[in-house]
Amino acid sequence: MCHRGCARVSIPPGDFPGFVPTFQIDKYLYDMRLSEETLQEVSQRFGKEMEKGLGADTNPTASVKMLPTFVRSTPDGTEDGDFLALDLGGTNFRVLRVKVSDNGLQKVEMENQIYAIPEELMRGSGVQLFDHIAECLANFLDKLNIKDKKLPLGFTFSFPCHQTKLDESILVTWTKGFKCSSVEGKDVVSMLRKSIKKRGDFDIDIVAVVNDTVGTMMTCGYDDHNCEVGLIVGTGTNACYMEEMRHIDLVEGDEGRMCINMEWGAFGDDGVLKDIRTEFDHEIDMGSLNPGKQLFEKMISGMYMGELVRLILVKMAKEGLLFGGRLTPDLLTTGHFETRYISAIEKEKEGLQKAHEILTKLGLEPSHEDCVATLRICQIVSTRSANLCGATLAAVLRRIKDNKGVERLRSTVGVDGSVYKKHPHFARRLHKTVRKLLPDCEIRFVRSEDGSGKGAAMVTAVAYRLAAQHKARQKILEALKLSHEQLLEVKQRMRIEMEKGLGKETHAEAVVKMLPTYVCSTPDGTEKGDFLALDLGGTNFRVLLVRVRNGMRRGVEMHNKIYSIPVEIMQGTGEELFDHIVHCISDFLEYMGMKGVSLPLGFTFSFPCQQTSLDEGILLKWTKGFKATGCEGEDVVNLLKEAIHRREEFDLDVVAVVNDTVGTMMTCGYEDPYCEVGLIVGTGSNACYMEEMRNVELVEGEEGRMCINMEWGAFGDNGCLDDIRTEFDLAVDELSLNPGKQRFEKMISGMYLGEIVRNILIDFTKRGLLFRGRISERLKTRGIFETKFLSQIESDCLALLQVRSILQHLGLESTCDDSIIVKEVCAVVARRAAQLCGAGMAAVVDKIRENRGLDFLKVTVGVDGTLYKLHPHFSTVMHETVKQLSPKCEVTFLQSEDGSGKGAALITAVACRIREAGQR
Repeated sequence: MCHRGCARVSIPPGDFPGFVPTFQIDKYLYDMRLSEETLQEVSQRFGKEMEKGLGADTNPTASVKMLPTFVRSTPDGTEDGDFLALDLGGTNFRVLRVKVSDNGLQKVEMENQIYAIPEELMRGSGVQLFDHIAECLANFLDKLNIKDKKLPLGFTFSFPCHQTKLDESILVTWTKGFKCSSVEGKDVVSMLRKSIKKRGDFDIDIVAVVNDTVGTMMTCGYDDHNCEVGLIVGTGTNACYMEEMRHIDLVEGDEGRMCINMEWGAFGDDGVLKDIRTEFDHEIDMGSLNPGKQLFEKMISGMYMGELVRLILVKMAKEGLLFGGRLTPDLLTTGHFETRYISAIEKEKEGLQKAHEILTKLGLEPSHEDCVATLRICQIVSTRSANLCGATLAAVLRRIKDNKGVERLRSTVGVDGSVYKKHPHFARRLHKTVRKLLPDCEIRFVRSEDGSGKGAAMVTAVAYRLAAQHKARQKILEALKLSHEQLLEVKQRMRIEMEKGLGKETHAEAVVKMLPTYVCSTPDGTEKGDFLALDLGGTNFRVLLVRVRNGMRRGVEMHNKIYSIPVEIMQGTGEELFDHIVHCISDFLEYMGMKGVSLPLGFTFSFPCQQTSLDEGILLKWTKGFKATGCEGEDVVNLLKEAIHRREEFDLDVVAVVNDTVGTMMTCGYEDPYCEVGLIVGTGSNACYMEEMRNVELVEGEEGRMCINMEWGAFGDNGCLDDIRTEFDLAVDELSLNPGKQRFEKMISGMYLGEIVRNILIDFTKRGLLFRGRISERLKTRGIFETKFLSQIESDCLALLQVRSILQHLGLESTCDDSIIVKEVCAVVARRAAQLCGAGMAAVVDKIRENRGLDFLKVTVGVDGTLYKLHPHFSTVMHETVKQLSPKCEVTFLQSEDGSGKGAALITAVACRIREAGQR
């Protein structure tokens, strides 16, 4: 720029010597005026530096350190209690007592005392320093008459530290004139604890060590629950924000969030800002106590801003552009142009007069134009500071927005520091930059009052609240956690109930009915032929054609069609229902081009039946919304046969009536000859297995085996599980359609788990342990918490973000902490269900083993049902439980495909095979 070389002499007489119009200053300081593009660029670079600081591999070389603070939650307004705070960050330190009360009116009362730290202590031994602090603390407690109380304390320690826990902080280096020996590399909390213990006249609970930036965020967070960023622009500058745990490589665990102390003053120490730093920035750095360090801070903070202005004034005066080229010793002395002068000069009204006073104090004789020029220089320096600060802050907010995956971010930044609070335009310029760079966010800025004192108490109050709430929740969930002994007991009781159901004398009052199915053999692989299957178990009804091949081309090929059953038919007469079924069969045969063919048929009829032979099932009672008259107490095979005769179109050989659990076992039995147990864990739950005929007292004959449909959902209906049923199980049972019935099923099956979870969440909320104690109307609605949500919420790959969106879909406004709690409740309920199911299964496989007098049994269980198939952990937990409770059995679980359709056909195929063998 040509004017930099101008000699003073060339100014024509009569002009103001050494005056530069403001546009020329703008030109002179061109490099300090940053365009919006440049700010976007700085913002993006800072975003990359944040990533580096968070990554395990990149953190060691990162300049922005992104230190975990172990503060995992911001205030929610329900904090309560009496807390102490200690604030050490300079030559004075403060002790505070902070009373936080929440009786509907959040309020905070504070008392504090300032104590000096004598010069000799700042340079003495660490033990002496902490003994002095302990003594001042004792003095404070004495004054307030609270020495006998053991109060929780938060410690603001504003020096570079490495934190490993909330209450452990290792000093990296002393700064700000402190030089106490043997503290660096040590945990300051344990040093303070030792000094207190040594005295023995009071006891306190040091809960948290906090950095002042975090304190700032927490103080504002008490009044504004959206506050998730803390910013300080004072002598120094720094920021912190709430980051998702899954992105913090340096700390174990992926759940929830943690506040990150960014230490952003060091941004640029690795050279990423070299194209933006000016000659004045280089000069300031060279003259500082820590050259090459904290380069970003040196462009922004109060400690350096005044000095930047002084360097510019000196250079311009030397070039004859100001003060008529005069320099004074004062102007040439480092630190003589203070940052507070900038605030004074930039004030709207008296700014120019202030400039005149300040420049005069520095020994200059400023002209009006010199004052105008100085004002412009101050504006440029302070605007750059606000702009740079806005650029990095925008990067932080953008990151929070991306983490949350929201369209528009609404967030609050808590701010403290003399530059932000005292400079007349800094705050406004900062806000403007953030709005420009993030048009899709609504950001509030809240001035923090006493972040380092009140903030430390707030961190402690939150930690206390979280610990107390955690304890209360664990106590409630304890009842749902079953020990190994309890599970063994459940297994033994199931065994007792099975014996009762099988015995002739005890069967009538037994709750586990152990119904004979007349299925006496599993597939052996030689089955072949074409079979029809009907599957009636709900509002839809299927007809299937199943082709079973043997030999080389062994396998099953299926064709099916689904028909609906209108409500008026479900609730009309039995004749109408069975005529409708036959009409559908006729349509299917026509569709398959098989009219007039007579095929063997298997009928899956998933309603409670009493069987007296394979092809006879007497309907005990309708369930699932069916009410067709004239069916209960009748043989459903007969009803079907009569309807076929009424139609006079085709004839079918109804070979077997089957329950879906048995179908499941048979389907898997076709693949695996060891399969002798069927299990369903879906909407409902049930099991069946091959029992020795000699133990089935309800059926004549001692030879061979028969499949027993256990109807195990009713286990516990006689009160034998009362000691493990919780208040939540009772609540779910009471409001169900069949109170007192199917108690075991209500603890393990898909139809009820969501309801158990919902009841626990309501209880937590009523106790103020969740959703900030607010129960939404939606949460009071029965059945909203579908079991599929349990599967989704617990799936490992799901970030808490998605858990929150599921909760939002349910109309539940949840914080991050709420989401973790909901996830934990789901896990506890599902785990118990899987363990109970496993205990029941263990009873079954051990009975088979003992029936056969074996020391070791290898057996396969065919399983079906949505809960088993879709829940991410149910099957694993259930398998582990069976293994622990039945160590002498090697149990394999095989997922069944279409037990109710294919299973019915296979039972028919096996029956036909046996019938043919008997005829030969």
